[in-house]
Order: sequence, then structure tokens, then C-alpha cells
Amino acid sequence: MSITKESELIGMKKVSEVVATTLKLMIEYAKIGISTKELDVYGGEILKSYGAKSAPFETYGFPGYTCISVNKVAAHGIPSEKIILKEGDLINIDVSAELNGFWSDNGGSFVIGRDIHNHQPLVDASQNILKKAINAIKGGVKIADIGFIIETEARKSGFKVIKNLAGHGVGRSLHEGPEDILNYRVKSNRERFKKNTTVAIETFISTNSTVAVTEKDGWTLVGNKGGFVTQHEQTILITDGAPVVLTEANGFWD
Repeated sequence: MSITKESELIGMKKVSEVVATTLKLMIEYAKIGISTKELDVYGGEILKSYGAKSAPFETYGFPGYTCISVNKVAAHGIPSEKIILKEGDLINIDVSAELNGFWSDNGGSFVIGRDIHNHQPLVDASQNILKKAINAIKGGVKIADIGFIIETEARKSGFKVIKNLAGHGVGRSLHEGPEDILNYRVKSNRERFKKNTTVAIETFISTNSTVAVTEKDGWTLVGNKGGFVTQHEQTILITDGAPVVLTEANGFWD
């Protein structure tokens, strides 16, 4: 979305604060012994309290208010009463919503309780790489160059990237152009980030896989070679200098 007036910036700031606050509260609420369905309902209630509508539910008919992916699930995990959170589980929560005609998106991976399976290095890599990538974005920067940063940093950390999941433009709908802000460099892509536009930047950092594959339910994504995947996502406003992180209320970098 291109921000052309103050009212649009205010609208994006409001919806971004809502999704970011919802994500932060859901992460705090996630405890050993609760189901992902209970966690999702809690998130849905927060969105409703702000007058916001779940983006995946409204846009795609997704069976949940948020996507909650556990352990081997890479993304788009369906909340379920059967999935009970356990010590050391790797969890990803992705929250996106619409409010007053504006849309925003954010997500984050974290470990429940003690890190008994050593997932934290993967979580930290995803967080740190996202921050480094976002800090390199301003008007005129090639989208491919950001993909290069993400993949290079992942390799330095001993990990891989998922190549068929990507960040995207966001604002007047959940997914807008640019649609493929990938986690690796496509040399033929000469598209550049534009000043005063809003985009959702996402990292998909992996231990084994490079492609996400859809399971039979039509939603759940898993890695093509197994292992684990972490994701972190912020909605930002691109400027001539440092980007404005609209979803900073999620507390990722506090």
C-alpha cells in the first residue's frame, strides 16, 4: 500500500498496533497444558475487543482466527483442541487482521517452557536476521538484495531458508504487491522497495528443508525434508531512511 495522506498512516498504525498487541498477549498466554484452539480463541477475543477482524478467517475462510504452528509444522497450522502445548515445543503464532479498511500482519516463533530440544538457536537466528533485513530496507533498495541478506545470514548461522514462502505488500488487503519478498536472491528480480509503502517482511529459517509442502487438509505447511522452521514477521513503513516498524508493540526487540 502506498501511504498518500495522514489518515492512511493513522489507519495502518492502528491496525498494526492491534495485531502486534494480540500477538504479544497470545505469546504470554501460551502455557504448557493448553490447546492451540484455546490459545486461538483467546487471540480471537482480543481482536474482537478492538473491533478488528481476523484476516485469514475473513479472507480465506481459514479454520481459526490465527495460524498456530507447532514443532514440525512450518506455517498455517490449524488451531485444534487435540494439540496440547508441551514443555520445549516450538510454536509459531501468526496474527493478521483488518480494521477500518486497513490490514496488517505479524508473527513470531518461540519455545514453550524450557528449551529441552535446543530450538532457541533457530528462534534467535530468525529474530536477528529479520532485524538485520529490515534495517537494510529503504526506498530504492532492491527486493532481491534483502533476500540475499536473509539467506546469507541463515547460512552463517548454520541454517537454510524456505524458498516458496515470502513477505508481501500489505495495507488495503492482506496480500498486495510486491508479492514475493523472498528469503533468497532472485538475480532477475530488479524490483525495488518504494518510499511511503507498507510491507510485511518475513523470515522463514529452517534446519533441513528448503520448500514448504501443503498437507492433505489444504492448509498445514511442512518442510519437504523435515526438520523445523521458524518465522518472524513485522509490518513496516518504508522511508528514505530507517523503516518505521508499525508492529513494534509485539515486543520482539524490547
